Amino acid sequence: MYKSLRWAAICCLFSIVVFSCKQEESEAPQAQEISQAVLDKIEALGFSTEDVILYNNTLIIEKDIHISLTDLDKMNPGNLVPNVEHYSTDNLVTGTPRVISVYVNMPQRYVDATDIAIARYNAESLTITFQRVSSSSGADMTIRASPWWYRFFGILGSAGFPTASGNPHNEILMTRAYYDNVSNINGIATTIAHEMGHCIGFRHTDYMDRSYSCGGSTDNEGDGGVGANYIPGTPTGPSANSWMLACGSPEGDRPFTSSDQTALGVLY
Repeated sequence: MYKSLRWAAICCLFSIVVFSCKQEESEAPQAQEISQAVLDKIEALGFSTEDVILYNNTLIIEKDIHISLTDLDKMNPGNLVPNVEHYSTDNLVTGTPRVISVYVNMPQRYVDATDIAIARYNAESLTITFQRVSSSSGADMTIRASPWWYRFFGILGSAGFPTASGNPHNEILMTRAYYDNVSNINGIATTIAHEMGHCIGFRHTDYMDRSYSCGGSTDNEGDGGVGANYIPGTPTGPSANSWMLACGSPEGDRPFTSSDQTALGVLY
């Protein structure tokens, strides 16, 4: 009788936990209200104020850039008025030549896609190289599944920018709901390479007018800021098929173009 009651209690507890988890993931999260002061700060930094999401005090800007409210307050606006070219953030990875270690805490297909992304960077003979490691201990960058609420807001993945101390952003988040069933692994590799680009200081190539890759009406992201440093030698017109275009599809493969390679070579 005691054993029966004990197992009944365990089963009941398990059912409550499972129900709680399913309930959490089935209820659409409510984004936090964004003040005009925060939107003004975002615009002054050269980021788009369209479709900005604030949840758990974390901003998702331009659909894949992860910035906390605290970090936003530390950024200083610039004065650049850009066109469609390659751009970097003020903070870049320092201490080069440098090997950036990457740990993948996701299923094998993401490991394989990361290896492809790493190979693309390492083939460019840069002063930074990437190496996948088998442990998160001491890794410079970890690729893991995004939180459950990303899929409700249509966020495919996210990353941040280098720190003021010259380290790459330490985390890439991938939304498995969008990528688990992708047939072209090079599409996953492109997304990972894109987010790695943010981690080492690259802005979206078309950040001043995201309609170039995202469609819709012209969406000018502002007139200066942390990520608006023109990279010399890159095109002064639209950079077709760049790996750092703002929008793409989970299946879309965009290896480095000649302009991308120029941008990478100038910075690193």
